[in-house]
This record gives sequence, structure tokens and C-alpha cells, in this order.
Amino acid sequence: MSADYTADEMMSVAAARALGDGMSCFVGIGLPSKAANLARRAHAPNLTLIYESGCLGAKPSRLPLSIGDGELADTADAVISVPEVFNYWLQPGRIDVGFLGAAQLDKFGNINTTVIGSDYHDPKVRLPGAGGAPEIAASCGEVFIVLRQNPRAFVEKVDFVTSFGHGTGKGDREELGLPGRGPTLVVTDLGLLRPDPETAELTLTELHPGVELDRVVAATGWKLKVADDLKITPAPTEQELTVLRDLEKASA
Repeated sequence: MSADYTADEMMSVAAARALGDGMSCFVGIGLPSKAANLARRAHAPNLTLIYESGCLGAKPSRLPLSIGDGELADTADAVISVPEVFNYWLQPGRIDVGFLGAAQLDKFGNINTTVIGSDYHDPKVRLPGAGGAPEIAASCGEVFIVLRQNPRAFVEKVDFVTSFGHGTGKGDREELGLPGRGPTLVVTDLGLLRPDPETAELTLTELHPGVELDRVVAATGWKLKVADDLKITPAPTEQELTVLRDLEKASA
């Protein structure tokens, strides 16, 4: 990894690039929010950011601390009720992309943000929970997931399915009648993963600059599949880094 940028900056830039101008994006707090706000500032000025609190078209000048941050309401095109966000915008399929984080992610893109451990009633760790993520994962046109890659987060099977990805493989979403395509991209600090067209198993398709394949394999809790045409992610541009750093500075 070049000394000119960090692994987290590479991850944020790669995630932001996945969002195109004119898209509508349901944004989670944390890394997803950073990537979405970077995209809007860097290359997608017409990206519509939608937050669970009911803020449509938010244009925050800094990274929001939570979905209830007043900065989102102050800069939004409209503020509507939470039920309206879900009943009118999300569930009918009016949102292009859901951008989510995770505590655990398995090889079929299922997300756990509920508990760590096999006993739900007496877990090792109780996590923040679902929020609107299950509906986002079910109903958005597609889902992008962003998180740092390590064996504790990338597991063979999640301890609890909070948000449904591809279940146990291709066809499970259709069998359940879920309208969205589910996870189509996972962005980490090491590379990019996409579901295999035949099996829906997450497959490494891009390595970030300076990252060795063995490192990604070691950071994954299952036998990682690697694309035959494995690519190298383009490094962040000076403009992307400037915009990202200005955004982070405004949020300090």
C-alpha cells in the first residue's frame, strides 16, 4: 500500500465509485455514509441520499453522527415520516441501492448485526440490532456492503441472519419472493467481492493496490473463491483523496 493513502481511504474511495450520478441510495451510518457522501461530492452530484429517519435528498456538510443528526434534516430536500420512507419509497422498490455495513458477513452475503455467539438469549456480544437493514436488504434494487476484512467479520456462516443476502445460494431470494437483487458488491480494505453468477457465492474480483492475495485469503473465514480475471483496483486519485479528507476534516 502506498504511503500516499491508507487502507481505509482506499476502501472509502472504492465504495464511493460504485455509486453513479442520478442514483438513489439508502444510506447506513458509518462507512456507508462516508462513501455515499464522498460519491456525492466527488463525481455524483445528483446522487440522492436517503436516510432511515425520513430525510430525502440530504446534503450534509459533514458526516452525520446518527440517522437522527439534525444536519440531515437541515440539508434535506424533504423530511417525511419513517413509515412513509419504508411503505412508499423502500418496499415498492423505488430506491436503487442500499448501502450497508455489517458485524459479520458470510460467503452468501448474509449480514449479522444482532448477536455474536450461538445462543441468542445469552450471546457473547449483543450488537445494535437490525434497524431498517432487513428491509433495505430485501427491497432495494441492489445492496452494496462495506466493512473491513478479517476472519472475525468474514465467517463461513453468520451467527444470526439479521439481513438476508443470498441465503444458501442462488435462487433463495426468488423462493422467498424478495424483490431486490440482494448484495451485488462487497467493498473491503483489501479488495472487492461480487457474487458468482451461478452460485451467488462471494468471489474476489479485485485486489487493492499493494495487497497480496494470500493476505485476503487469510482474512476470510471460508475457502475464498478468486476470479480467473482478478483485477487491481485503480488507486485513489488526488481529487478523490482531497474531497475525502476535507469531508473528514469537517466532521472532526
